[in-house]
Amino acid sequence: MKTEHDVSKSAITQAFVLCAVTPAVQENVMTSELLAKTCTPCRGGVPPLTRDEAEAYRAATPLWTLLDGATRIERTLRFKDFREAFTFVARAAELAEAEGHHPDITFGWGYVTVSLYTHKIKGLHENDFILAAKYDRLAADLASRAA
Repeated sequence: MKTEHDVSKSAITQAFVLCAVTPAVQENVMTSELLAKTCTPCRGGVPPLTRDEAEAYRAATPLWTLLDGATRIERTLRFKDFREAFTFVARAAELAEAEGHHPDITFGWGYVTVSLYTHKIKGLHENDFILAAKYDRLAADLASRAA
């Protein structure tokens, strides 16, 4: 049987754990969870994420911007030249094919803009954030190799 002391001790422990888990740690955990997932086929009939749900997912992909009433996310990446931008685009295309989820990509000398949304539901789905997290990792990997 729990005593009053046990309950307050448990509450203190929970409060300590909550305080110890900083937003950065929560972001890293959420990002790791997205990176571990693969996109699932979206057959339509599923409601798009609400603005609040999209904001929660965006916490794991903070470099992406919610646009068009929270129906899509977008990020512009910068590169030192056309070749690096093109390399990212080629690898992003391979990843899109592997995941079965395809972004809109525009690029030119030194930049790539990636826009993600799920066409079948005309809004955002978890798949968009999975791919966003994987593109963030791809960009980081390419940047570390170029350094």
